[in-house]
Amino acid sequence: MIFQSFASAQSFFLWSTFAIALVLGMVVNKTNFCTMGAVSDWVNMGDTGRLRAWLFAIAVAMLGVVVLEKMGMVNISASFPPYRANQLVWAENLLGGLLFGIGMTLASGCGNKALIRVGGGNIKSIMVLAIIATIAYFMINPFPGSDKTLFTVLFYDWIRPLAVTLPSNQDIGSIVAGNNAVMARLIIGGVLAAALIIFAFKSSDFRSFDNILGGLAVGLAVLAAWYITSNVSVTVDGDHMGILKYIGQWDFYAPADAVKPAATSVAPQSFTFINPMGQTLGYLASGMKIAGLSFGVMAVGGVILGSLLWSLISRSFRFEWFASGKDFLNHFIGAILMGFGGVLGMGCTIGQGITGVSTLAVGSFITLISIVLGSALTMKIQYYKMVYEADATFFKSFVTALVDLKLLPAGMRKLDAV
Repeated sequence: MIFQSFASAQSFFLWSTFAIALVLGMVVNKTNFCTMGAVSDWVNMGDTGRLRAWLFAIAVAMLGVVVLEKMGMVNISASFPPYRANQLVWAENLLGGLLFGIGMTLASGCGNKALIRVGGGNIKSIMVLAIIATIAYFMINPFPGSDKTLFTVLFYDWIRPLAVTLPSNQDIGSIVAGNNAVMARLIIGGVLAAALIIFAFKSSDFRSFDNILGGLAVGLAVLAAWYITSNVSVTVDGDHMGILKYIGQWDFYAPADAVKPAATSVAPQSFTFINPMGQTLGYLASGMKIAGLSFGVMAVGGVILGSLLWSLISRSFRFEWFASGKDFLNHFIGAILMGFGGVLGMGCTIGQGITGVSTLAVGSFITLISIVLGSALTMKIQYYKMVYEADATFFKSFVTALVDLKLLPAGMRKLDAV
């Protein structure tokens, strides 16, 4: 994908992102692909169909990434965010994942699901989106008239010192094989992907058209984004220069009147939705200047519009408001937790749970496991408090939830199983 000017290359980069996101939004709405719903079905009903669809999406993206990387067709090492960085911020992955998992349960869905619901007419999700966007923006960008961010004020001093600097990148291939990381990733990723595909198709819960389509489409969308964002180039003096490298040498090649975009806006990347919500807020606040357009902004817009289109086609569009004050409070708190957790954990159920895991980064696996744990625990606690009411204190519900998830011995159970 070679272009004669940076403007045309950037335009292709952004509109290709939008097109993939549009399809993603339509398919996710149509198939009800939902990561929070997947955990809920598993924890509350023992149905693993949507959970296996999630795992199938991971397998498709992972297998595609390791194969394309072996062929030199994707550039994960220069990705944004830097999933494979040698600094493993495990505590941020862990805490961020837990907060995000709790938050998405309280708010009835993850960041991607909030965008899908906005497109479907859910006004509750507009509030969720606005809160997540505000927190995500100020977690990274300083407050007006200050050099402080929410991250530096609340987290940096105590959590960043816990980071571990590894002698290699943090992906499993680099840790295991060092200089032979590419081949190791191909083997490890291939084996993991094959195991996940076998596991998914083994259950009749999964083998429905919507589950297969949802998992396949989400996995391919993640892979397509990785491929396109890694392969857009500009012709410079007869040679081909990657769009990211072009920005790095902007002063030498760009027209004098051109506005330099942020390097992260055109770096190799794939779908994630919490930080992009903050980027979208920044883009709108800037007066929608073209320099503020990025992969994330186009992804957010594309998913919302895709969901809207499917809602209109299927005649499922309907306005929905909060059922009660408690419903409002749950969504409000959940959105706050997702905003903090999504940035701390460096991604959401899609951004880390599929995109990040496709790179085989250790931090991505930590975040994914933490999200599932936070969500499952929250669901269990809510369930026991609903069934036992006043008899189910938070402590009793929490301990019993840990027993149900086999994280504590059965003898510590505080409430009878229901």
